[in-house]
This record gives sequence, C-alpha cells and structure tokens, in this order.
Amino acid sequence: MFDIDRIVTALRTDPNMQRTAGAGAAGLAAGMLLGGGGVRKLVKYGALAAIGSIAYNAWQKNRQPDDSTAVETPPPGPFMPSEADEAAREDLGKALVRAMIAATKADGGIDADEKERIFARLESMDLSAADKAFVFDELSTPLDIEAVVRGADTPEHAAEIYAASLVAIDGNGPEELRYLETLAARLNLPDTLVSEIHAAAAQ
Repeated sequence: MFDIDRIVTALRTDPNMQRTAGAGAAGLAAGMLLGGGGVRKLVKYGALAAIGSIAYNAWQKNRQPDDSTAVETPPPGPFMPSEADEAAREDLGKALVRAMIAATKADGGIDADEKERIFARLESMDLSAADKAFVFDELSTPLDIEAVVRGADTPEHAAEIYAASLVAIDGNGPEELRYLETLAARLNLPDTLVSEIHAAAAQ
C-alpha cells in the first residue's frame, strides 16, 4: 500500500520545502512540512484526509457560500476513498505526492543536494522499494504539469490536487503564482473554487 504519510514525513523537513513558512497557506503547510501543529493533525487524520478536508470544505463552501460548517475529515466518497478501496487510495495518494513534488519545482527545480538529502531520508525510512522508487522518479524528472493534471480523473480529485500543490509551496513568489494559475486552468477549476481552496488552506 502506497504510504503517503511516511513520504510526506520525509519531505517535510527539506530546506526546499521550508519556503512554506509565512505563506498564505502556512496554517497547514508549514505544520505539515516543518513539524508544527499541522503535523499532529496529519498524524491523527493522515495526509489524504488533511488534504481532502481542504478540498472538501472549499467545495462545500463554493456550493453553499453561507455554510460555515467545516469538517476535519471528509466522509467516504469522492474526496476520500474508503479504507477498503486500497487501489483508489493508492492512486489518489500518488497523484497528491506527484502534485506536491511538481509544485516545489515551480521556482526552478530541486537541486542535486536537496535531492540527495531527501533520498537519504527516504532510504532510512521503512518504505517499500516501490514507494521509494516512485518518489525518486518524481524528484528526478523535470517539471511535467501534464502528468499532474492526468491524475485528476474527477473534479473532486482536481480540487485535491490543487490543494496539495498549494500547501507544498510558498504561493507568494511569481513563479509559484504562475504555476498555480496555470494548474488551476489546466484542471478546469472555477475561480471561485480556487479562492475557497486558498481560504480553506489558510484556516
């Protein structure tokens, strides 16, 4: 089973990821990637649920603007495959990790030293060879936004992919802003939903 939580743990202390501190999505992003309170939420709920909750709450708010009710874990369904559906959870987990890694390349890529540090952390973790190979391949390949977009097999997953990309980077830099704008367009996300995703991530 693809272990997105361990992979996020390996990525979260990378210096390239630390640009999230002070970003618009810092509430979850900095915690998830730097070891703050958000990590406790990820440990409790899991990365799929944490990212899914951002997309789910934004989706609900976009549909019902007056609804202020937020959930920490989305119910099983389009945003959160059930525990029994391992294939669906693995596919979504890979799509989100691919999106996060691609987003960190938006300002010019991850250099050799940064890759080496991440590889060393991954090697030291109890991950399957297949999981390690997947991350190594994603880190080593050039930025490919089309590969990220292909993971959006449903509108709900498109929202989650955008949310994962947002929390992985500092969305204030010009390169990151252009990347997020292009990604939103390629994912066919309405501007109102994109705004709600940013608002949900910042809470």
